[in-house]
Amino acid sequence: MKKYFEFEQLGTNYKTEIIAGLTTFLSMAYILAVNPMILSETGMDWGAVFTATCLAAALGTLVMGVVARYPVALAPGMGLNTAFTFTAVLGMGIPWETALAGVLISGIIMVILTLTKVRELVINAIPNNLKLAVGAGIGLFIAFIGLKNAGIVTAEAALGDLSDPQTLLAIFGLFVTVLFVTRGINAGIFYGMVITAIVGMIFGLVPLPEAIFSAPPSIESTFGQAFFNLGNIFTLDMLIIILTFIFIDFFDTAGTLVAVASGAGIMKDGKLPRAGRALTSDSTGTVIGAILGTSSTTSYIESTAGVGAGGRSGFTAVVVSILFFIALFISPVLAVVTSAVTAPALILVGVLMAVQLKGIEWENFETAVPAFFTFLMMPLTGSIATGIAVGFIFYPLTMIVKGRAKEIHPVMYVLGILFILYFIFDAMV
Repeated sequence: MKKYFEFEQLGTNYKTEIIAGLTTFLSMAYILAVNPMILSETGMDWGAVFTATCLAAALGTLVMGVVARYPVALAPGMGLNTAFTFTAVLGMGIPWETALAGVLISGIIMVILTLTKVRELVINAIPNNLKLAVGAGIGLFIAFIGLKNAGIVTAEAALGDLSDPQTLLAIFGLFVTVLFVTRGINAGIFYGMVITAIVGMIFGLVPLPEAIFSAPPSIESTFGQAFFNLGNIFTLDMLIIILTFIFIDFFDTAGTLVAVASGAGIMKDGKLPRAGRALTSDSTGTVIGAILGTSSTTSYIESTAGVGAGGRSGFTAVVVSILFFIALFISPVLAVVTSAVTAPALILVGVLMAVQLKGIEWENFETAVPAFFTFLMMPLTGSIATGIAVGFIFYPLTMIVKGRAKEIHPVMYVLGILFILYFIFDAMV
């Protein structure tokens, strides 16, 4: 096992990987409640979506850990589930069964793009300055999410109500976690979450579990609906929805994999090792999730929390996968994983990822501008894909004007044009 996951080369061990897996799982466990809540707005059964979410996350993450050997966890993506519910179903009136068929087709297309090495080509064509900016931008984005979840800042980036008990609990957790990490304790982020949860339960700010075990709800109402409704996808509205799913997943995944690989120190010469396997695992997760009955499954940026706790290998993902399987039967216990408990971890991950900013060539204005817009627009727009799009539009323009056109990979020209067309189309819609 140690040899397969390259523990010695990566400087890791079982204890570190297990704690990293626990940290990642706790950081993203909110999806087990949030995803069913969002998708049930379409008329889907809450319990069926909960079970589908657990299974899609468990199976997708297992494939990522074993096949790609990345410390990356997968689950139905935020943003993708809101696009499914509020754009496709409630906005355009598409039945949820047909929308699931669209998710399935988008996943199959992503698998094809991966097998033909199109996705790998795109990721490897991204210059190192922009890769560093993507990683740092995701760090700022996830830190902003943590600050909002904690109530320290509002959605409008104003200072929140610091007298709120939940906010005070999150601030306490942040200080405790900072002290642990400052002392160089590898599992500091995880220990911070545990102590915050315990203190929260003592003061009645975190609910005590009413039970430990519960039987998983039936998945019968959603399982296989994607297959049964494939004949209904041949419309213009469904084409738009499928392309939207592909766009969001394509660049969110690219950004997440780059960020996690950079943080874990497994990036080699600016390229992702085993990129094809990682991307195939991600696409397979979407196909599995669609069949089970949930929106697109994607690589989770909360995986950086596990990396911050010392996770370096695919064994971290295997641990997360096992925990998602267990979550099927212990959902009452997950009530202790509140926003106040997870927020400090997300904020500290932002600090750890922001260090990538030092590698950007700030002295060259033509590379500084696209890098700046890439990492700035992610937290401001709440979208990894939008940040990437804005930065990638500026990159070829500034490089051409500077006389460095020959250094631009042809793929970057194509992406720049596609992103401009995407924004024009989005404005028209």
